[in-house]
Amino acid sequence: METKASHKISVDIVRFFRIAVSDIRKMILYCFIGGVISIIVAFSIPRIYKSRTVLAPEESSSGFSGNISSLASMVGMNLKIGTSGDAIYPEIYPDAIESTEFLVGLFGVKVTSKDSTIVDMPYSDYLKDHQKIAWWDYPMHLLSKQLNKIKSRKEGNSGNTQEINPFCLTRSQYELTKAISRNIECKVDKKTSVIEIEFTAQDPYVAWTMANAVTTQLQAFITSYRTNKAKNDEAYMQKLFKEAEDEYTEARLKYASFCESNTNVVLKSVESKMKELENDMDLKLNIYTQMAEQLQLARSKVQERTPAFTALQKASAPVKHANTPKLYILILFVFLSVLTRLTVLFCKNYKEIIIFNE
Repeated sequence: METKASHKISVDIVRFFRIAVSDIRKMILYCFIGGVISIIVAFSIPRIYKSRTVLAPEESSSGFSGNISSLASMVGMNLKIGTSGDAIYPEIYPDAIESTEFLVGLFGVKVTSKDSTIVDMPYSDYLKDHQKIAWWDYPMHLLSKQLNKIKSRKEGNSGNTQEINPFCLTRSQYELTKAISRNIECKVDKKTSVIEIEFTAQDPYVAWTMANAVTTQLQAFITSYRTNKAKNDEAYMQKLFKEAEDEYTEARLKYASFCESNTNVVLKSVESKMKELENDMDLKLNIYTQMAEQLQLARSKVQERTPAFTALQKASAPVKHANTPKLYILILFVFLSVLTRLTVLFCKNYKEIIIFNE
């Protein structure tokens, strides 16, 4: 490297290596201190467990266009050809899971710890009162806890899960939704539309329970969306069927009553009225029969629109924790210790190591 004064700067690597070798005792001391710190850090980090489930949702495409979409997905393209016009498709499931309404729905899920010290506790209470933290996080945790208490008093809301409005959360409830969101990881394979849901918790049974809860709630959310219109149509057909049934019953009773009261009467006017009532009853019967058929079709449509999910891998209680191995933390701290000592040596002896040549 040339400077404006036409000097060349070079680093004497051999000299620096000799200085480092002569300082081997302090280097070992630095590594020992780094190792001790790494052990303290590694054992201070709370253990976490991850439970994973994999789902394959039913595709709503069919026929030739559905085959084109399948072929396109094989080469990494996502062509929604011939679908039923759904606005909810696998690629946006992660966004649906991160919605406030979805996260609030997980507050009341009952969880039980592996050692049974916690039994059927709402997950929101478990997050608030039973989370372990590293010792260096205690000051900020206590400060945050006190601030949340003050804000809760000002808001006049104790944060009871029974009274939560997803569209008007308190500060503490908002923090809970953020904490739950950080514990959920949802991935979607764009080629196969396979959904992978992973939940993280400090207890393996809690992780397993919540992974199942997220999966169940996501399935319910998708099913509700897909069948919403069909259910509305079914409810409307049920209303029309009930009205047709009442009208037919009324017409039948009128006809039967008129016939009984005019059994021995032979008059043209009576026969005409009887015929009129009979025709009206037959008409109402036809309408009633048609409404019954339409109601059955509407019910079958709801079943048809209900999506099916295949569990490729069901959630289970993890056996091993998901923390970074302690050996990796030890190696990292030892490396940082060596790097720190080398930096100190370089700064102390830079005049001997850096050479300026004309």
